Amino acid sequence: MQENQYKQPPLYQRIYAIVRQIPPGKVASYGQVSRIVGGCTARMVGYAMAALGSTRDIPDVPWQRVINSAGKISPHGMGLGSAIQRQLLEEEGVEFNLAGIIDFDRFGWIP
Repeated sequence: MQENQYKQPPLYQRIYAIVRQIPPGKVASYGQVSRIVGGCTARMVGYAMAALGSTRDIPDVPWQRVINSAGKISPHGMGLGSAIQRQLLEEEGVEFNLAGIIDFDRFGWIP
């Protein structure tokens, strides 16, 4: 673990522990992660993922595998972050339909 990880709130550490379990080629929604973690909301999971997106203090958290409940990438980073997220997911074999939606039945993570 990197020294900066200890500066993260304990809730973020719990969120990151769950997100680390999502295998390549699978995705989970912010809400799904929040229900697994317990005691937090989907928005809190989003904040935790955003903290990773800007600092990369904890590079082993696959933040790109967390998407919104509609099966879409949530806009962030003025579009650049969203493009990077899509590219990383596609490199893992995740497919998007023409509307930019990921099929949870096919690519959703079931812990």
